[in-house]
Amino acid sequence: MISHDTRPAEKILVLGAGELGMNVMRELSAAAKQAPVQLAVLLRPPVHGSGDHSREALLGELKRMGVKVLYADVVADPIDSLSVLFGQFDTVISCVGFVAGPGVQLRITEAVLEAEVSRYLPWQFGVDYDAIGRGSPQDLFDEQLDVRDRLRAQRRTEWLIISTGMFTSFLFEPAFGVVDLERGVVHALGSWDTRVTVTTPEDIGLLTTKLLLAQPRLANEVVFVAGDTLSYAQLADALDARLDRQFRREEWSVAKLKGDLAADPGDPMKKYRAVFAEGRGVAWDKRLTFNAAQGIELTTAAQWIARNLVPGPGA
Repeated sequence: MISHDTRPAEKILVLGAGELGMNVMRELSAAAKQAPVQLAVLLRPPVHGSGDHSREALLGELKRMGVKVLYADVVADPIDSLSVLFGQFDTVISCVGFVAGPGVQLRITEAVLEAEVSRYLPWQFGVDYDAIGRGSPQDLFDEQLDVRDRLRAQRRTEWLIISTGMFTSFLFEPAFGVVDLERGVVHALGSWDTRVTVTTPEDIGLLTTKLLLAQPRLANEVVFVAGDTLSYAQLADALDARLDRQFRREEWSVAKLKGDLAADPGDPMKKYRAVFAEGRGVAWDKRLTFNAAQGIELTTAAQWIARNLVPGPGA
């Protein structure tokens, strides 16, 4: 369908084409058929001679979606040069996560503000950092509060923060240790009643697009979404029911997890376990979310288990 919207096209730049970035762009490119949107993505410069076939596939998909590809390094390039690039766009969406290292969230924000971009969605697709506060077991979270402070202290750039909770798949990440499929064990972080909010990257892409294109325009606020909010007991129950097996249940107390972190303070997973075990700012009522208010059904943890962990016919 050709858009008959007479508004000038909004130029949107997505930083990063990882799991979240690609889902955001898929939804935005689909929406661009009916809304005035010009979409671009920022990637790290290619390494010549690397023979990276996955990058070739990525570039092919971006081309099919009509996404313009730009190259720069948000980790290493000077903030001034990033600012010049960002200044060509109306909206910048950062899908560059913590894997980029400490300090990167703040330097991206500084470049956006220096460019006086009209609207900015920082990488805050996670927990409620305001509720958690400074000095949590996960020290990277303090930088997220620095980003919020910088955004709230200025008036030239509108901002929108989308709190999504944990990526649903991370609950089942072996390194995280909550669900051990091989041994048939579920570990409760803190207690069996401690809750966690989760959302899939696919659903985050959908909701990010709806929030970006919402009229009247949303600005300068934190919006909460949730695919599911459940306790670790409910997670164990869902695994038992969907996989038709009995998982052993072991509780990891806050004291135990903080002790583990004290013995190995550089381990990122131990930081995450401790902060999620505390239960503050990591879960919110699904009934009070943007998606609930809009009547948008998202993927629950039980549905994710059924789609991703249940063996198919003949398996």
